[in-house]
This record gives sequence, C-alpha cells and structure tokens, in this order.
Amino acid sequence: MSKSEIFIYKYLNTASPTGFEASGQQVWLDYIKPFVDTHFTDNYGTAVGVINPDAEFKVVIEAHADEISWFVNFITPEGYIYVRRNGGSDHMIAPSMRVNIHTDEKVIPGVFGWPAIHVRKDGKEDAPTLDNIFIDVGARTKEEVEKMGIHVGCVITFQDELTELNDKFYSGRALDNRVGGFMIAEVARLLHESKVKLPFGLYIVNAVQEEIGLRGASMIAARIKPQVAIITDVCHDTTAPMYNKITSGDLVAGKGPVLTYGASVHKKLLDLIIDSARKREINFQRSAASRATGTDTDAFAYSNEGVPSALISLPLKYMHTTVETASKEDIQQVIQLIKGFLEDFDPKFDFRYVV
Repeated sequence: MSKSEIFIYKYLNTASPTGFEASGQQVWLDYIKPFVDTHFTDNYGTAVGVINPDAEFKVVIEAHADEISWFVNFITPEGYIYVRRNGGSDHMIAPSMRVNIHTDEKVIPGVFGWPAIHVRKDGKEDAPTLDNIFIDVGARTKEEVEKMGIHVGCVITFQDELTELNDKFYSGRALDNRVGGFMIAEVARLLHESKVKLPFGLYIVNAVQEEIGLRGASMIAARIKPQVAIITDVCHDTTAPMYNKITSGDLVAGKGPVLTYGASVHKKLLDLIIDSARKREINFQRSAASRATGTDTDAFAYSNEGVPSALISLPLKYMHTTVETASKEDIQQVIQLIKGFLEDFDPKFDFRYVV
C-alpha cells in the first residue's frame, strides 16, 4: 500500500465523533505536517496546516473532521443503555449494530439490541425510534455498567470500518466527511511534491463540529480571516433506490465532483473552478441549493465581511449510515480539481459583482 492508502484507512477508521475529534485530528496532522510550513489548532480542536504563512492574501481549502455518533443518556436498573443523538445519527439503522463506547480510560464494546422476530407482533411492527433503541454491554445492573467506566455523556460510535467494493468504491462509516480531510491533505501533499509555489497563503483546514451546525468553521473563519474559501463535503448519489431525483437532483457517484449553485456560493469563484475543471478535462456535475448549502460553505461565506466561497462535493451513497459509499475515481478528481484551481488562481482577481 502507498502512504496515501495507509493514511485513508488509518484516518477513516479512527473515531472522530462531534466534540471529541482529537484522535482523528492527530492522525490527520501527523500526515500533513511534512507538506506544510507550519500548523496550528484552536481551542475546540480544528486543525490547520499552512503553506506560505506570511502571505497577506489567504485561501482556505476546508473539510470537516467530525462524524455522527451517540451519547449515553440513561442507564436502566437492568443495565441497558438508552441514547441520544450527537449530530444526525440514524435510529433506523441502529438495531443489531455493534458499537464502541468511549470512556475516559478505554473503549467498551456493545451492541444495539432488538427483540427477535419470533416475539414481535404479526402485522404492523414497532419501528426503531430513540425511545426504543438500546445498547447492551453484557451487564445485568446499572452498577455493573458504571463499574466499566460508562456514564451519562460517554460518546458512542459504530464499529464498522472502511472496506472496498469492486475495486471502484470505498465503503464504510464517516466518509462524511473524513474523506474530505483525506482529499485536502492529498492536495497539500501533491503541491509539496510538485514544488508548486503559490502566490498566496494556503490554509488547509480540518474543522470540527460541522454536524451540529457548522460550529468549527465559524470559529476558524473568524480567526484566519481568509479572502477565499473552497469547501469540500459530500452530497447524495441519487441513483440508488428510494431517492427522488425531482427533489434531490440527478447526481451519480463515479461521474465526477459536484459543483453547487446557491446564494452562499460566489458565482465568480464558481466560474473560476469550472474553468480549471474544463482546462484539465475533469468531468463535473451540478447541483442547486435552496437558501443554504447546509455545509461549512455557509459559515465561511457569511463570516467576517463576507468571504467568496464555493463548494466542491463528493457524491456519496447512503449518507449517515455505516456503509457510506464513494467512488475512488471521484475522490481523485476532487483532489485534482482543488489542486488545479490553486495553481490557476490569481490573488489579484476582483470578486466584486458591481464595480
């Protein structure tokens, strides 16, 4: 395996739940440090690698580091654990899933239990909800659970790890959006190895707490005060069954990066990205956002006095499940598009719509 392949497996398989991203951020920083001039982190854990830190003009390329998860919310006298969401965790997929409960000292394995089919009512059955899904850690009392080090507030992640499908797709949990962190780190590596000299400062930002409201991006945008921001995140592949293309668009994993039109996406910046894609014959798709993109693009765009921002998305199947699936080719195309834009961009470009 190449160093890049080793990195994507190590990084994707390292738990990084919202608010508890430190382990994943350390893996990411250790990989990117050789490719940047300096780095820093903020008080909540956002990690930033910097190329040309003394440059006045600042460009951000950004992904978010956090993954959806659960919190221990209630422990019954019989030792069963009820949960609440940390981000947009899906209660429908929980039954029979294996989990890791992260305590102060160690990781405790558990399972989301569910009644056997034999004892469930014929006809209409109860669906999984936050009121009836529960975790079993092999304890018979609340006291036994607590002796394991488990308490209300412990964070819980699914155990599923990264795998490959048909040599064309990666599949696993938390591609949303640690695959974005992988892609921006690879941009930094390729710039370093090709000895590209950028006429601006480049801030490679892996932000925390996106899943609960773009919080990390808001904080780091205020600190960096960039002039331009390119955000990468995931969007829905709409080809699988049960997706509605009328409402979600026609987007396909394997047909290239998705470029979004919307109020927070600066049209002149988007046009520059499209020019870079066409120059390199990189296939791309288009989507439209109503009101907001729902990504860190919005946080950067409306920060400070307004930052020209754009979104480059990776089509993803089965978002917020443990089998999120993305095209290897698309991942490489996103990397090449961001790198190409950075090579093409002139910091003297005038972003004003009206002069």
